[in-house]
Amino acid sequence: MRLRDDPDFRRYWLARVLSVIGSMVTYVAMPVLVYRLSGSPFLTALVTALEAAPYLIFGLLAGALSDRWNRRRVMVSADLINAAVVGSVPIAYLFDVLTVAHVLVAAFVVQLVFTFFDGANFGALPVLVGRDRVGQANAAVWSVSSLIELIIPAIAGIAMAVMHPASLLALDALSFLASALAIRGITRALSLPREGQLPLRPAVIYRDIAAGLRFLVRHGGVRSMTVIGTLQSFGGGGFVALMVVWCDRVLDIGTSGLRFGLVFGSWGIGGLVASIGLPRLLKRMPPARITLYAVPASAVLGVVTAFAPTWPLAAIALLSWGSAYVLVIVNSISYRQQVTPEDLLGRVNTAGRMLSWGVGWTAGATLGGVAAGQFGIRPAMVAMAAVGFLAAAFAWLSPLPAIAAGREQPADAPA
Repeated sequence: MRLRDDPDFRRYWLARVLSVIGSMVTYVAMPVLVYRLSGSPFLTALVTALEAAPYLIFGLLAGALSDRWNRRRVMVSADLINAAVVGSVPIAYLFDVLTVAHVLVAAFVVQLVFTFFDGANFGALPVLVGRDRVGQANAAVWSVSSLIELIIPAIAGIAMAVMHPASLLALDALSFLASALAIRGITRALSLPREGQLPLRPAVIYRDIAAGLRFLVRHGGVRSMTVIGTLQSFGGGGFVALMVVWCDRVLDIGTSGLRFGLVFGSWGIGGLVASIGLPRLLKRMPPARITLYAVPASAVLGVVTAFAPTWPLAAIALLSWGSAYVLVIVNSISYRQQVTPEDLLGRVNTAGRMLSWGVGWTAGATLGGVAAGQFGIRPAMVAMAAVGFLAAAFAWLSPLPAIAAGREQPADAPA
């Protein structure tokens, strides 16, 4: 059966699409909201840091628990909780009691809850579609997500010319509710039966976490892509954390309107190109080789984007950089889902995300905000984008060239 003809995959796909629509509104509106409330580049960058910090703190725990719990129940519960958390921001604004602290706490809690959703989601997709179709399924989700990333930021930018950014967050709350309904409607199981599973105790959770980390460390391909993802996320986090301030103070296009929306949305075009192209690339070359080519391209394009002198050139550069950057991400996620045993999927993937997204993105966003205050917006963004060259160097010195050439087994022998 083709994926498009599978009703359960269509429900899963719809849930992800609805969630991305709401998340993209929040992605644009929340840092703008903090910037308007505080006028602080550091606090604006902190919003981006808080998006990834929960992965750093809770990622391993979330992965271990999501491998034990019913994945459908975890995903539905997470969506419902986040609907309430995001919805609290426009309600507070309506009653004129909204503060910067409220927005920052909401940003952290939403990502904390999403960490559990993400752990369950990583394991649910291979069970739902089968390992041989994981790359195709991820491409189907990421391609439409990238299209949404193209359209929604522009719409949100225009909407903020007449609406307060806090009001727009109500759309994200509604998207979480719709996603929960779609996932609830999936009829097939999203978890395989667990036999002989030990009772849930701290020692058992520690053992589960250790098993996931051992697999990640011993598997040459997964280990290498995780380090590359951490370095790329460090640079990307620092860059994205400053984008609102960059648009306002460097590109001089403000924090709302069509030009602002087009700059933010250009990244989505690149992501769309990457998502559509990945299944075709996988037919021509192994995932390791795709990473080896995409990472250096991402590094070069990131620095070019930071030097862009005008907003049209910045939009074009972001489009190109987004294509290479997203290609690395989607390829790495699909690879992990294909090679990881089913009972370790949540743990291994959240561990990988904890390192790349949690450590890399959080540290990069925080350092980017500090560097901007010390050296200026553009120098800070150039420096953060240049971290991509470290990722490229590591990629070519890692086991990936040998794995791509078929000269080395991706998994090391157990110690």
